[in-house]
Parts: sequence; C-alpha cells; structure tokens
Amino acid sequence: MTDDPRHIRPTSADTQESALATEEVVEAESAATDDSLYREGLRVEARSQWQLFRRKFFRHKAAMVALTLLIILFGSAIFAERVAPYSYDEPDLANSGVGPTLTDQHYFGTDKIGRDYFSRVLYGTRTSVRVAFIVALLSTTIGTAIGAIAGYYGGWIDNALMRFTDLFLTLPSLPVLIVAAALLGSGQPTRVAIILALLLWTSLARIVRGSFLSLREKEFVEAAKASGASDLRIIARHILPNALSPIIVNTTLIVGTAILIEAVLSFLGFGIQPPTPALGKLIDDGRNAMLTDWWLVTMPGITIVLICLCINFLGDGLRDALDPQQQG
Repeated sequence: MTDDPRHIRPTSADTQESALATEEVVEAESAATDDSLYREGLRVEARSQWQLFRRKFFRHKAAMVALTLLIILFGSAIFAERVAPYSYDEPDLANSGVGPTLTDQHYFGTDKIGRDYFSRVLYGTRTSVRVAFIVALLSTTIGTAIGAIAGYYGGWIDNALMRFTDLFLTLPSLPVLIVAAALLGSGQPTRVAIILALLLWTSLARIVRGSFLSLREKEFVEAAKASGASDLRIIARHILPNALSPIIVNTTLIVGTAILIEAVLSFLGFGIQPPTPALGKLIDDGRNAMLTDWWLVTMPGITIVLICLCINFLGDGLRDALDPQQQG
C-alpha cells in the first residue's frame, strides 16, 4: 500500500528543483520574447538623461554645424602659434597693403606696415575668447549664487538681493563700462573681463531665482529638509542640478555677449590695448582705411559675426536638448 506512487509526497528538494526549473523556463521564454521584440523594433529601451540630451542635441543640425565651426575657430585661435603663418606683430614692408591672396599665405591681406592680418585675426580671436570665457565663468558664478540664495530663502533676503540686482539692471551698460575701464584701468584682458563680469550677471541671477522659487516647493526638497539636510546641501545637491538647464544655456549666450562688448570697448579705445591683439582693436586700426583697404575691417568683423552666430545657434540647440517638453 505504501508503494503506490500516488501516495508518495514530493520532498522539499524536489519542490526546489521544480521551482528552479520553472523559473528557468520563464526566463528563457522572456529572453526569447525580448529578442523577438528587439529584432522587430518593438522593444522599448530605457534611456538616461544624458542619452536623451545627446540624442536631441545631435539631431539639431544648426547646433551641430555651429559647434563644428566653433571648434575650428577656437582651436585655431588657441593654437595660433602653430596655425598662423606669421607672428601678429611681424612687419613686412615689401608686402604692405596687400589684399587677401594665397600668395605668401596672406589669406586676409596685410596692413600698412605689412603685418599679416590672418595671423592678427587668429591672435585677436584668442584674446577675445579668453576674455569671454573668464566673463562667462565669473558672471555665472555671481549670478547663480545670488539667484540661488534669493530664490531659496525668499522673504527680505530675496527682496534685498533683487533690489540690488535691479540697481545694476537700471545702469546704462556701455557708459558704465567706459567709466569703469577708465577708472580701473584697461588694456589687460583679465582686467577687462572682470569689469564685464561685474555687469553681465544680472539676467542670470533673475533666471536662477525663478527656477529656485519653483523647485523649492517640490516634494524632494521637503523630503531632504525632513531628513535633516542642511540648506547648503539642499541648494547644491538637490535644487541646483535641476536648474542647470537655463544656467548652461545662458552661460553660452554670455560668451557671445562678452565678445561683442569687448569688441566695442576695444574699438572705442577703452578695452584691450596694443600690443595685445583684439578683434575690436583690429577694426579700430583699419577704420581710417576702410574705403581702400576694406579687408582691414571686414575680416575681423566677419569673424566676430560668425562667432556670435555660432554661439546663438549652439544656445538654441542646448535649449531644445535640455527642454524636457521637447520630443526626443
């Protein structure tokens, strides 16, 4: 009677082996289904934020063209000693006043004392880019700090900081820059950059403040406060990473604005002074001969316009790629 197989109970080892076998079958079927869906193009793959950003940014054709041109321009300027055929202050009286030509590698022509303008534009671009990046770094730091503190704490701190920001916004930028350059001294790229940064942080501060006012009411901020996180940690680790999108876009645009303003100051004689080359100063040097030696104004002017256009297109691409409402 005990030998009847219907009355034999399975042991625990048999149960475990059966369960494992069932799991293996389920996993195999799931893998086969995933492979089938993947081959048919129906499988949905999770993407990280970086992958989504990269996908949308690389699809922005204007931004990609602008980025390529900026890499070429900035790379040539940074390595001007290797790219430029001549030194920026090397005279050649035998080739003075020559227009743009491939002869002797005078691609942008020469000035009245024979200095190669292609080389001078490259060195001038390096100076302007150096100023622009210093301005972007300083103004972004100042604007982000003021906007973050004002937006996070609110109340009288917000009012005080925003009235301070409004004071800078009401000042006429160009006259103030000219007076500041005259009083503090101009001529050095770093000094000019600091003067510009002290006036270009205001718009970013207001943008960051608006972002912080919205983000500080989110649930993850309340959870961080409930867990005992300090205000500095909440600002730096929880809110600021979620406000990086407008900060990155506006920092990009500040680079273009700084290049334009630096060129204006140098053109007016209050910016970078010789012997340091700068694009605005190159235009100023050639304005008296612009009707005859047109390349002395046109070549550095086209360079400024091209850089600013590329930066604006790059900013548009970054804005679209960082916008979560845009389709990937």
